[in-house]
Amino acid sequence: MFRWTRVETGGVIGPGERLTWPRTVGIGLQHVVAMFGATFLVPVLTGFPPSTTLLFSGLGTLLFLLITRNRLPSYLGSSFAIIAPVLAATASDGMGAALGGIVVVGALLVVIGVVVQVAGTGWLEALMPPVVTGTIVALIGLNLAPTAKANYEQDAVTATVVLVLLILCLVLFRGLLGRLAIVVSVVLGYLFALVRGEVDTAAVADAAWVGLPEFHAPSFQLAVLPMFLPVVLVLVVENIGHVKSITTMTGIDYDRRMGRALAADGIATVLAGSGGGSATTTYAENIGVMAATKVYSTAAYWVAGAAAIVLSLSPKVGAVIAAIPAGVLGGVTTALYGLVGVLGVHIWVSNRVDFAKPINQFTAAIPLVLGIADFTWRIGDLNFGGIALGALAALAVYHVMRVLGGLRGTVVPDGQS
Repeated sequence: MFRWTRVETGGVIGPGERLTWPRTVGIGLQHVVAMFGATFLVPVLTGFPPSTTLLFSGLGTLLFLLITRNRLPSYLGSSFAIIAPVLAATASDGMGAALGGIVVVGALLVVIGVVVQVAGTGWLEALMPPVVTGTIVALIGLNLAPTAKANYEQDAVTATVVLVLLILCLVLFRGLLGRLAIVVSVVLGYLFALVRGEVDTAAVADAAWVGLPEFHAPSFQLAVLPMFLPVVLVLVVENIGHVKSITTMTGIDYDRRMGRALAADGIATVLAGSGGGSATTTYAENIGVMAATKVYSTAAYWVAGAAAIVLSLSPKVGAVIAAIPAGVLGGVTTALYGLVGVLGVHIWVSNRVDFAKPINQFTAAIPLVLGIADFTWRIGDLNFGGIALGALAALAVYHVMRVLGGLRGTVVPDGQS
């Protein structure tokens, strides 16, 4: 499992191959840079300890490599899909309840992974066709718009500067810097806020250079669990998309490892939630690094996972991250949350969802309004928020219209004639 064939630079480096160790370390550190911006933003936005999330991100990546038998190159970073339910759960029942929701998400993902390993992905594709998955992903991002607005309004000047810097980075830089536009804009915005006296440096000065991260235990509150359930669907979609992307890039059929990938991400998420970290997911940012370097070696990901663990053991690093002011977050999240919504649209476009059909129109229309307006429905101790209601509505509207319309001959879903 831990043997790689050493090859010289040039051409494509497969998962079971590696460059010299100095070059492999260099590629691994590129993966750290690529994942860092998004991975640390999630705990900053949710109020979780950044160092703890980094620790479980690194541990989760190494665990993922072990479970997939060291043949599926992937980095597990923080999932943006978890932000909305975590914010809601923390506000109503505290951080412990949010962590409990993350543990449940991970456990359900493990179950789905086991089923996929045995039965394949056909049942998932039937349950969640592209119009449904695109809708759920879109409403999760758009549901967060008020949070972005709240941060933006705390310092509109800094937020606007960060947003402008983000756009400029995207259009002025190519290659790795272009892909790291979010990180660059946050760093420059951080420095801008520091000059304006908006950064509280006291905690940074007091933090030790070396030490263990801050751990928190989960608690399980039935009332908040429904809002976490749609996240499971998103993580499934993200993982499947990631595995298929790697298959396309490497030419290696990874379908038989799909179940292992889902279960591995689920176990990593359970581990993170049990200690105070964020839910994990396979990262598209690192796919970009592989596409640019043509290096798919899992050895580089062992380096990246180990580097994340080392970084997590510096409270000073965590304090610097935690000190990012609201204005900087407001600027970057205005774009990021919108991008999550656009990702849902991308799923529709890439799968050629036909919105001339009423079944697709209403499967998207109703849930999006429920999610964006954040409808709520309380049943006893259970509290269903906009994301949960939107996800349930997407599934219900699609399948009810498909079954009843099919019987009447009035509905023809995509892919059928």
